[in-house]
Amino acid sequence: MLVLSILTAAIAPGVALLTYFYLKDRYDAEPVHVVVKVFFLGFLIVLPIMVIQRGLVLWWGDNPFVFSFIVSAGVEELVKWFVLYHIIYNHTEFDEPYDGIVYAVAVSLGFATVENVLYAVNQPTSFGPLLIRAFLPVSGHALFGVTMGYYFGKAKFASGTGIRKFLLLSFMLPVLEHGVYDWIMGSGTVYWIWFIVPLMLYLWVKGLRKMNRANARSPFRILGREEEVKL
Repeated sequence: MLVLSILTAAIAPGVALLTYFYLKDRYDAEPVHVVVKVFFLGFLIVLPIMVIQRGLVLWWGDNPFVFSFIVSAGVEELVKWFVLYHIIYNHTEFDEPYDGIVYAVAVSLGFATVENVLYAVNQPTSFGPLLIRAFLPVSGHALFGVTMGYYFGKAKFASGTGIRKFLLLSFMLPVLEHGVYDWIMGSGTVYWIWFIVPLMLYLWVKGLRKMNRANARSPFRILGREEEVKL
């Protein structure tokens, strides 16, 4: 019973956060079954990411900077980006800027949920660390996903050179945010909390602003205004 409770606690943050970001779509909510599929894709990318990361650690060693920005952040965000670009970017359901955020958060939280479950399996008698993980790595992955999805949404509705620019930003900026997060968490300093809390607050504020901007650019919002004018 205790193990079941711990596993539930490990899964709950990812599901709760995904529900929150999904419900923030103000104009044209995505089909639930598509969002769930992308969430489960996040489960599936855990194994290849672990294999790649293990190989890179054996090749490059465990230099903290290299591990934070390349082995951890670089590999994880690249695989998420690859999945989104090849499966979602041209999907017919990707029809407004906020959709990029929904799908990027879904794949990110799928990945983070499996990470949390693996941690819970190795720490089966402790709820405290799972609570901390809900506020830090799980929400962190969601917020990196917001950044990635925001620029995916901008690329989807851009033209010319703007498409490549926004696609590049959709990869590079989450890597930067994720790398800084991992660098702080892996620094070994007892003062890490004084750095990670401001970073998470910044990511939340920036993420909420990006969500509002993405919603404001929805073509369904514009259509709704036109219908009101006609009435």
